[in-house]
Amino acid sequence: MQARIVVLAGDGIGPEVTNEAKKILDVVGKQFGHTFAYDHHLMGGCAIDQKGTSLPDETVAACLQADAVLLGAVGGPKWDIPTAVDRPERGLLAIRKALNLFANLRPVKLQKELIHASTIKESVLEGTDMLVIRELTGGAYFGPRQEAGDAGYEAYDTMLYTRPEIERVVRLAAEAARGRRKKLASVDKANVLASSRLWRRVTVEVMQEYPDVAVEHVLVDAMAMHLLRRPAAFDVIVAENLFGDILTDEASMLAGSMGMLPSASLGDLRNGHNLPLGLYEPIHGSAPDIAGQGIANPLATILSVAMLLRHSLGLEAEAEAVERAVDDVLAAGVRTGDIADPGSEVVGTTVMGDLVAARL
Repeated sequence: MQARIVVLAGDGIGPEVTNEAKKILDVVGKQFGHTFAYDHHLMGGCAIDQKGTSLPDETVAACLQADAVLLGAVGGPKWDIPTAVDRPERGLLAIRKALNLFANLRPVKLQKELIHASTIKESVLEGTDMLVIRELTGGAYFGPRQEAGDAGYEAYDTMLYTRPEIERVVRLAAEAARGRRKKLASVDKANVLASSRLWRRVTVEVMQEYPDVAVEHVLVDAMAMHLLRRPAAFDVIVAENLFGDILTDEASMLAGSMGMLPSASLGDLRNGHNLPLGLYEPIHGSAPDIAGQGIANPLATILSVAMLLRHSLGLEAEAEAVERAVDDVLAAGVRTGDIADPGSEVVGTTVMGDLVAARL
């Protein structure tokens, strides 16, 4: 296979972790007979500095022509100005919209070697293996809004959803659940919000197409509690944009470190392809406090590469090989500082990438 991958290294530790991800892709190419070509483009704070916008038009054009997009991280104190016309995070929202990426997939699987890294009791965590799917293009982040202005008396954001937006993400979640343990939890706030009542009604209708998948409807505040009390009870969770944003960060801490968790943002099937264009990124931020020190954990980005191989390129064996390589390195007791424990061998970003590449 020949594939073109756009790399958006971004800000902070983004360039460091994406370098390690490309290292792994290169080994996959050599081992399995594929060729991966990389196009590097700007997005985020670095794009604001060099191009005057967080998402240049040429970046969008390149992504639309790519087979997949690999993103590092964006943002940092330098651009954290509340009154700024453009901010790095705006580029992230804009690229999701431009590429029509409507679903964010975040697997949360507990590595037994890292169970100590979580603040949750081991007895609660045992058996945790879930996939959280967040809707990406609707809700309060994209609905009509009004800034407070200089007077500062009133501001609002509108949680707006349409039936087609709900249908497509629930259907994707149901398909994912059908391939896992056939359990789906749909999160809403239907006891209060009109948009959530539509969400629940459409979910009920869609799930009639999946009689083999057990579905439950969970209020978002209850789900926030259940994730800490009985996380192993859940298989696939689907939520609207704002609720999903919050719950996925909460779920990430079950695994002990954001440095371990990958994500995939998927769009519709492309013309002439049976696979979607996807944007793949670690769930962590740009971590400017450790940028340039060579100590960032690259494993979330490397595991994002596994998702890229699986979802946008259809290379399941290659994806599983990357995941096994990460598992083997962790089983050997090697850690970056964020997941270190007494007795483990602590290494930096580049060495961790080298070890995974060698194992692969």
